Amino acid sequence: MHLPFTRRSTFLAFALLQFGAIGAARAEMPEINVPAIASHAAFGALKHVKAGLLDVAYAETGPANGEVVILLHGWPYDIDSYANVAPLLAAKGYRVLIPYARGYGDTRFLSDKTLRNGEPAALAQDVIDFMDALHIKQAVLGGYDWGARSADIVSALWPERVKALVSVSGYLIGNQAAGKNPLPPKAELQWWYQFYFATERGAAGYQKNTHDFAKLIWQTASPKWAFDDATFDRSAKGLNNPDHVAITVFNYRWRLGLVQGEARYDALEQKLAQSPSIGVPTITLEGDANGAPHPQPEDYAKRFTGKYEFRLINGGIGHNLPQEAPAAFAQAVIDADHL
Repeated sequence: MHLPFTRRSTFLAFALLQFGAIGAARAEMPEINVPAIASHAAFGALKHVKAGLLDVAYAETGPANGEVVILLHGWPYDIDSYANVAPLLAAKGYRVLIPYARGYGDTRFLSDKTLRNGEPAALAQDVIDFMDALHIKQAVLGGYDWGARSADIVSALWPERVKALVSVSGYLIGNQAAGKNPLPPKAELQWWYQFYFATERGAAGYQKNTHDFAKLIWQTASPKWAFDDATFDRSAKGLNNPDHVAITVFNYRWRLGLVQGEARYDALEQKLAQSPSIGVPTITLEGDANGAPHPQPEDYAKRFTGKYEFRLINGGIGHNLPQEAPAAFAQAVIDADHL
């Protein structure tokens, strides 16, 4: 399948040929080589919709009657991760929606009294509320980092709402019980920021140094991605949300069992604690230079019980895969839709 886009098109065609050749010889570990990002696309004016507990700000591109693709960003990033993915999908006739998660960009809580809750079930419920508010019965979901986790949860708990899934780093559904298990020292070191956020000093430090902190995460999570200041600054604006720090700290404290979620999400969290399988058609992706903590594909492959592929994306690709390798991510969305 061919994506019509200027200077990257010939390389993508080559990459797809490479994928086919490698897939034939090593089907369990296909690899794709991708070029560096040459340019940046910009979103137009954001739209807003009241959805559940939120007034959600989101970008939209593509035909209004197209098949819906919802792309979910991670931490500490924003919707700009998909700036070069969205036009590729729109050119193929997809209606592409990219919402700011709670605590990011112009998304706001409707009530000052609502707990600034960052537990995984809350973020996933936000996706369902967003779909309901826009009268979307079913969509292709794509995500990385927190966004991949939300996409995984929606796919596991509401499979009728998901036509296909693209998840960077695969199966990311966790629970508080699992979070109590110690990891080997080197693995614990990778989660330093989680332990930092467990302290009041950490919360205060993130509040004071949000942008510097985020840039450090970008650098360590994608050690071979030579992003410039302009690229970072575009996304850093999305972290200026008044609830961003509270949502971030709550999320990581919840994982360690240091805070409890809301009763409204208890039933969902109980289901997630069983590590439910995902049966929707799925392609999982991993960058060859992902410096963030992430599971190994052989450890989670059996969690996907429907049509499934894994792809390793080469070329020094790190944690923010859709922004670092937009062509490969867009192609995965198209291919997952046709599994």
